[in-house]
Amino acid sequence: MTTQELKKAFEATYGKPAEAVYFSPGRVNLIGEHTDYNGGAVFPCALSFGTNLLIAKNDKQVMNFKSLNQPEIVTLTFDQLTTRLENSWVNYPLGVIAQFIKRGVAMTQGFDILIWGNVPNGAGLSSSAALEVVTAYAFNDQLSTGFNRTDLALIGQKAEHEFALVNCGIMDQFVSANGAKDHAVHLNCDTLEFELVPVKLQGVKIVISNTHSPHKLDSGAYNQRVAECKKAVEQLNTVRPIKYLAELTEADFKAIEHAITDPVAHKRARHVVGEVQRTSDAVKALKEGKLELFGQLMNASHASLRDDYEVTGPELDCMAEEAWKIEGVIGSRMTGGGFGGCTVSLVKEEAIDTFIAEVGKNYEARIGIKPDFYIAEIGDGATRVE
Repeated sequence: MTTQELKKAFEATYGKPAEAVYFSPGRVNLIGEHTDYNGGAVFPCALSFGTNLLIAKNDKQVMNFKSLNQPEIVTLTFDQLTTRLENSWVNYPLGVIAQFIKRGVAMTQGFDILIWGNVPNGAGLSSSAALEVVTAYAFNDQLSTGFNRTDLALIGQKAEHEFALVNCGIMDQFVSANGAKDHAVHLNCDTLEFELVPVKLQGVKIVISNTHSPHKLDSGAYNQRVAECKKAVEQLNTVRPIKYLAELTEADFKAIEHAITDPVAHKRARHVVGEVQRTSDAVKALKEGKLELFGQLMNASHASLRDDYEVTGPELDCMAEEAWKIEGVIGSRMTGGGFGGCTVSLVKEEAIDTFIAEVGKNYEARIGIKPDFYIAEIGDGATRVE
């Protein structure tokens, strides 16, 4: 929807014009998966699609929430703003508002809020982070609270932990807040130091393939992986004190991996240590214009996520395998939390039509679901539109 259409929808919903329009993007992670909550580096970029939030003050001492994807308006009084709701999409913006209150921001002004996004839900492209960050950015602006973009990302992450009940790392919210057009974000998730790296893909495009097998991070499998990595750290600490798996080089890990007696935790740790190295190598390869090497590292990342981290599943594996068969595909891997969602591929421009036709046909034949494909444009982080 255009900004004008959204403003008409706001007026139709609340009987008055919106006072401001905000936007925050979804993201795709090029490489560095399940490293973020393990203290490692990631390499995502913000997308040109995301979530819009329109807002206007009201004089009713309530917060009204409406999504164009949901039928009802949810109305909450000020004393309800720090309590999680059962099974409601409102937990994402509400969790953010609760974090503002926890940081000492007094909520004395009511607002009417309208949300619309075009990040496909359940695709693993961070529709939830886009919603959290756009809410944080809007309230930061409306209330003049002075938080910086990294603060807003941390507020969004806390909202996800406490209101969506997913123990996510910082990557999704960070890139939604800090992304930049035509750049990927090389982020150290431990220190939050980051570098914007130009993505120069001469004659190559980023293609996102949606399996339409929705990823279910709240199913517990994601939180289980977090727990398995913690167990690996605990067992490694019997021979070497570390806080995060990402502190170990591959050589370090080989020297002490015997300390991990749990075979599942061992596989999870092996993925994380290898993925941290692959991410570092991939960023270096991109800077040096070695796209073929970048692609090989993407493929290796998928294999590790499939075999050691076990977060791919038949749909994502099929999508990656079919992509690897196409001439002109430089690399392809699952992206996001896994358990469904999307793959990300680097595809030569002249091969894109073939890629979409062949991968789409073969995936549907094998899985029985019709996929969708998006040619990604790398966009900016959170912003006020008007």
